[in-house]
This record gives sequence, C-alpha cells and structure tokens, in this order.
Amino acid sequence: MEKIIRIADRIKETRNITPNELEELLTTDDEQGIEYLHSLARTTAHEVYGNAVYIRGLIEFTNYCRNDCLYCGIRRSNTNADRYRLSTEQIMECCRSGYELGFRTFVLQGGEDPYFTDERICAVVSGIREKYSDCAITLSIGEKTKESYQKYFDAGANRYLLRHETADDEHYRRLHPREMSLSNRKQCLWNLKEIGYQVGCGFMVGSPYQTVKTLYSDIQFIRELNPHMVGIGPFIPQHDTPFAKMKAGTMEETLRLLSVIRLICPRVLLPSTTALGTIHPQGREKGILSGANVVMPNLSPVSVRKKYELYDNKICTGDEAAECRSCMERRMEEIGCHVVISRGDYAE
Repeated sequence: MEKIIRIADRIKETRNITPNELEELLTTDDEQGIEYLHSLARTTAHEVYGNAVYIRGLIEFTNYCRNDCLYCGIRRSNTNADRYRLSTEQIMECCRSGYELGFRTFVLQGGEDPYFTDERICAVVSGIREKYSDCAITLSIGEKTKESYQKYFDAGANRYLLRHETADDEHYRRLHPREMSLSNRKQCLWNLKEIGYQVGCGFMVGSPYQTVKTLYSDIQFIRELNPHMVGIGPFIPQHDTPFAKMKAGTMEETLRLLSVIRLICPRVLLPSTTALGTIHPQGREKGILSGANVVMPNLSPVSVRKKYELYDNKICTGDEAAECRSCMERRMEEIGCHVVISRGDYAE
C-alpha cells in the first residue's frame, strides 16, 4: 500500500509519471493503494470544481462515415449498419428539449459524413448559437482542415472533441486504415488549439495491441497538448468489425487511468463515459469517484440511438431525454455529487 501511495503522491506533486510507475499502477492488486489513488484524484477534482458534475447533451446526428477504422461499428465497410442523418429541424428539436431539461452544452457528434459540408455544419452551429446564446457548442466530427475548423469556430462553435486514439505510430497503424495517419490526427488537435477552441483528446482503454508503452505515450502526449478535455473509455468490440472477437477493456484499468489523468491535469474536464457505464452498471458513478467530473446523457431521438452503434450493447438507447437527465441527476446525488446547470467551462 505504501508504494502505491508514494506513487500517487508523486504524480500529483510532479504532474508526471514514469513508465515503471504506470506499469505498477496498472498491474498492482493492492486494493487499498488503488482506493487511495482514486480518493486523491477525487479530492483533486473537488479542489478545482467542487462536487459539481457537468452534463453535456449528446446529439448523434449522423452515422455515415468515410473512414474505415477497424474498431468502429459505423466504419464505411460495415454494410450492416442502418445509416441515418438528422435534419437541421431534428437537431434543433434535440436542443430545444435539452435546453428545457437544463442542458447548457450541446455536443454534436457524428461520423465523418461528406454530406455535412462546411456550409451545412456552419448553418447548424450558427442556428444553435443564435437561439441558445448562453450555451456552449461542442463538435465531434473528426479530422478536417484548419480552414474548416476556423469556419465552425467563426459560426459559434466553442469546443471540439477529437480522440487521438493512440499516440504511438505503430499502434495507430494497427487500428486504422492506411490512408489515416497519427501525424495528421495530432496536427488537427494543434490546429484546433491554435484557433481558440477548448480542445479534447483521448483514447480507448484496452484497445487491441495496446501496451503499457503505448499508454505511456498517450499520457505524455496529453501532457504536451495540455487539453481542456480528455475522453477515455474502455474498448468494447462491435460485432461487425474486424475486432469483433477481441477482448474488451476493463473498468478497473479505465478507472486507474482516469485517476492518473486527473492528477497530471488537475483542471481538465474529464468525462465518465457511456462506454464505462456499458461494461458495469455503476461504471459512470465509479468514474466520477475516480476523478471524472462530466457525464453526457443522450439527447438524440430514441428512433436513431441504436443505429449509432460504435460498440455493442450500448446503454440508454431506449430512454427519452428527460429519463436520461433525471436518471443521471439521481445517480450523481447518490454518490454525493451535484449536477449543475451551466456550460461547465474549463477552469483557467
């Protein structure tokens, strides 16, 4: 126990970690030591944000994608995917109902869909910005040119989520098709930050071929980028992908990495993801108790939720937005946290 405590304290003090320390934290069976790690991360989050949990309204507006990432259920090669696109009117209706429920951040997430040109994305963003001026608008629509990112920003987008997935070149190539590159992925993140977005990166925990070495590269890239948000969640296989038979990531490893990221980046906005809730009934609560401070209930129409199947057995596909919101508030209150109605900006 004392060894894990020393490691956790040193991470918080130095905001860094060594490869050996990371391996020790990921492999130890010292439950008391790991509980100290989670407690320290939880305290660190409270020092910056109090017991606030920020909610983001997730709108999954298209499951078309030009990419063919080997782990993703909406990859272009998946001919079994039931494709859909929300209309501008449907997106605005999601925002309307979300606003009434207390959401002050809308997250527009989708595949890299060529139908949604810069003009169409800007029209949606500016429409939301005009009607809900007190809300933050987050985009999560993949790799674009710097010029495109600038257009979205000028139209009113505030934040951009782009998981780097892995910061190790060889690992990246094993997860993605040949036409994609880690260097471009990273450049997109730097471009977004230069424009002025609040930027989020992240990775899957337990993805195929991941090692302590690749995870260490992820953490060092996060330290270098110094993002406003980091999204991590367990890898969960999807049955229509080349990784269908691969082993899923674990809740335990995800929670340990959430705590490490909180200690290294004390002010970061750190979601407890739907994927975490999918692999364990209390996964999202456990994520918050390990240092996370953001949850993202789904505002998408119930009719399309099962179609946005990045991975198997995704939760909350049948809930109405109001059910998601009230359920999340109750769950957070049960662990001593408070869902707040605000944009939930990064604490500078």
